[in-house]
Amino acid sequence: MIEYAVLLVFPAAMAFAGAMDLFTMTIPNRISIVLVVAFGVAAAMTGMSWAGVVNHLGAGILMLSIGIGMFALGWLGGGDAKLLAATALWVGFDHLVPYILVAGMAGGVLAVVILMYRSIMPPLWLARQEWALRLHGARTGIPYGIALAAAGLHIYPSTGWLSPIGV
Repeated sequence: MIEYAVLLVFPAAMAFAGAMDLFTMTIPNRISIVLVVAFGVAAAMTGMSWAGVVNHLGAGILMLSIGIGMFALGWLGGGDAKLLAATALWVGFDHLVPYILVAGMAGGVLAVVILMYRSIMPPLWLARQEWALRLHGARTGIPYGIALAAAGLHIYPSTGWLSPIGV
């Protein structure tokens, strides 16, 4: 039973990261740390081979390097870069390309929706919310953690992590 609890950390952390980015425009470091630690526990509990661990670590390191570069260029927030790497650690190279493609598509849709939102006057009930006002500001970035979280949640079931343990 504990195995399933560990494997459910990923979807819970991704949903929380997306919500935090929407409401605060930040993704706390503790989310990425929890994902990295939970990966180690999950890999050990599921008996992941050393080759599998190296595959997943390589994907995480590659995406961390790319994320840091994108952060340095101002294309991505620091929390987004860390979430990207932590997610890549869980999906590994086997599912990295589909994850990146889905994240890109989700990010495009997210950007269009936010730009549309910024072009209208928000309803009064929404305009009273601090996060909604911040998101409405033209100089505010796009909370890309939402797209990263949506892509991670979309890809996760296909990764094999949720297959029966011990069978």
